[in-house]
Amino acid sequence: MLLDRISLILVIVGALNWGGIGLFRFDLVAWLCGGQDSVVARIIYTLVALAGIWCVSLLFRSRESEYSGS
Repeated sequence: MLLDRISLILVIVGALNWGGIGLFRFDLVAWLCGGQDSVVARIIYTLVALAGIWCVSLLFRSRESEYSGS
């Protein structure tokens, strides 16, 4: 499903960003968007959070329903 893939990509971006913060004290999203308080950065942070919430649903889905085409 397209939404699942987009969500996983956003979660990976968020994880890499948090890794950068933890290891190097470098927030790539804030750097690219002009600071943590910029509107664009806040939108990206919100989208990553929503993607993480969506990915929780992946834990509770059965694999068979993915391949059945429904």
